[in-house]
Amino acid sequence: MSEASATTTTTTRGQISTARLHRAALAAVRIVVSFLFACHGAQGLFGAFGGVDGQGTAVPFGIWPGWWASAIEFAGGVLILLGLGTRPLAVLSSGAMAYAYFVVHQPMGLLPLQNMGEQAALFCWIFLLIAVLGPGSFAVDNLLRRKRR
Repeated sequence: MSEASATTTTTTRGQISTARLHRAALAAVRIVVSFLFACHGAQGLFGAFGGVDGQGTAVPFGIWPGWWASAIEFAGGVLILLGLGTRPLAVLSSGAMAYAYFVVHQPMGLLPLQNMGEQAALFCWIFLLIAVLGPGSFAVDNLLRRKRR
C-alpha cells in the first residue's frame, strides 16, 4: 500500500486527508475540554457559575492550593482554547490535575468513583494527550509557526 493511499480516505466528494481529519478532531477536543477547564477556573477565581460553594463565593486570593489551581485552570484553559502555548500549558494543566487527584481526591478512596476524582483524572489524561499530540488545527501556535518560516 502506498503512503498516499494510507493517508487518505475516499468519500463521494473526493479525497479527504485522514491527517486533516485527525487534526480537526484533536482541535475540537482541545477547544471543548479547555473551555470546560476555564469554566472551572472562573468558578474558583470569580465565583462564576455558582462559585465554589453554590452561593457565588470565589476562593480567597492567594490561598494554596485552591486559588492557584483556579488560576492555572482559568488562564491555562483560555490559552489552550486559543491554541497559544498549547504543549507547555497542557503539561502544566495535566500536572495540576494530577496533584488535585492525588492530594485532594485519592485520600478519600482508591478509585475515582469512590473519591469524586473523575474530573481531575480525565482532565489530567486529556491534557497529557494534548501535550503529546499538539494543538491540532485552528491554533494560534500554528499561525506563529507559519510566520516564523
